[in-house]
Amino acid sequence: MGVWNALEMLNTLVDNSDPDTELSQIEHCLQTSEALRRDGQPRWFILTGLIHDLGKLLYFYGAEGQWDVVGDTFPVGCAFSQSIIFPEFFQNNPDYNNPKYNTLYGIYEPNCGLDNVLMSYGHDEYMYQVIKDYLPPEAGYIIRYHSFYAQHRENAYCHLMNDYDHEMMKWVKIFNPFDLYSKSDQPPNIQDLKPYYIELINEYFPEEICW
Repeated sequence: MGVWNALEMLNTLVDNSDPDTELSQIEHCLQTSEALRRDGQPRWFILTGLIHDLGKLLYFYGAEGQWDVVGDTFPVGCAFSQSIIFPEFFQNNPDYNNPKYNTLYGIYEPNCGLDNVLMSYGHDEYMYQVIKDYLPPEAGYIIRYHSFYAQHRENAYCHLMNDYDHEMMKWVKIFNPFDLYSKSDQPPNIQDLKPYYIELINEYFPEEICW
């Protein structure tokens, strides 16, 4: 399946975890990419905006519900930060009282790098694995960690990050306002925008990719 075909599948998906929009996910993706385009961002960055939530495609392939695909991501194997959304519910997680996992570093070494940290699985990690060989590292990093709000908004996990993470997280923070503040009740015209984005997709991706 090609990237645009996958995007069209999101035309029927509204993210129930997002309080800021009732539009479908393809419309949200286009609003994000169009905001980046208007701002004069590089073409790879515009494409990143277009596909950043495309991993929510998982919802159509065996998901038990939106809860196991959408929403914020966070490290596992160490103490849960109070900066994670709804932290009170972690008390019901067996890891919460497990001394192996409930300390600041848990199973990790200081500044081990996020690439060595296990994250809660969702649409971010899935899509990163799909596109990592096609787009620049900055694009992959944005897609992989754009839902990691406990870090890129609250800086709660700096103790696990290395120098590479600190440098790359800057791109996630640049991307975040385009993701959050491009949302509007006025849907984009998908058919009018399609030719531009088909051309952009073809610049980086083959006709079909492995999902």
